[in-house]
Amino acid sequence: MKMVAAARIKRAQAAILASRPFAHEMDRLIEDLYGELEEDDFYGSEAQALFEDRPAGGTLCLVLVTADKGLCGSFNTNLLKAAASWLKENRSRKICVVAVGRKGRDFLRRLKGLDLEINFELVGIFPKTGYAHAQLLTDAVLKLYTEWPVESVTLVYNEFKSMMTQRIVTDQLLPLKRRILEKGSGARGKTGEFSFEPRKADLLGALLPRHISAQLYRTLLESQAAELAARMNAMESASKNANELIEGLTLTMNKTRQAMITTELNEIVSGSDALA
Repeated sequence: MKMVAAARIKRAQAAILASRPFAHEMDRLIEDLYGELEEDDFYGSEAQALFEDRPAGGTLCLVLVTADKGLCGSFNTNLLKAAASWLKENRSRKICVVAVGRKGRDFLRRLKGLDLEINFELVGIFPKTGYAHAQLLTDAVLKLYTEWPVESVTLVYNEFKSMMTQRIVTDQLLPLKRRILEKGSGARGKTGEFSFEPRKADLLGALLPRHISAQLYRTLLESQAAELAARMNAMESASKNANELIEGLTLTMNKTRQAMITTELNEIVSGSDALA
């Protein structure tokens, strides 16, 4: 399992390195375009529904990304702890869940005492996740956000930092306004240097689904690489522990056998002395 994970991690790392710049540039493009919008163009457009904060007290949506299998150390355990902490903070609210990965789905199904509903699940996609899976996830999230009175959409996933380190990320995906303002952008009325065709609001509305797909695709790739790295490290530790256990048992066996041989020799010598 370590060898298989090591062979797959290179491809996963290459996919992340290829997707990160695109996702970051999409983020910056949306921020810049939102900053160029004037209020008359923005309000009433399709983009407003994904940007503006909604009234408090509505349904909360959780997108939980876990692995489909175990034997990857604390990868799933840490994710489920983070999800449980988030659910505990919002236990008085109605929650709809989008579950990616079999471990997270099974965990959520076992929960009792919460007003929780799994509205969409995506399992069996790792370690061969693709952009088509991100599009399915985007369609499910946008459908929930537009058709339900969803207040916000929160992502919980493992981010790949290095072969030895993964970081739990709890990030708000929707609405987008708070995310943009936190990055220091979002001031409207800047002097634009470009002419837009179609209108800025129409262009922004067309880009937003692609932007969300790019962010979710990067999230799936991050989780996939983090899982492979965690599995490789876990299998290496398991092999090392197994070798140490075998060495300890072998030493114990040799000591026991030597003691038995010594006891038998002593009995033979004692019997020989008694006959003499």
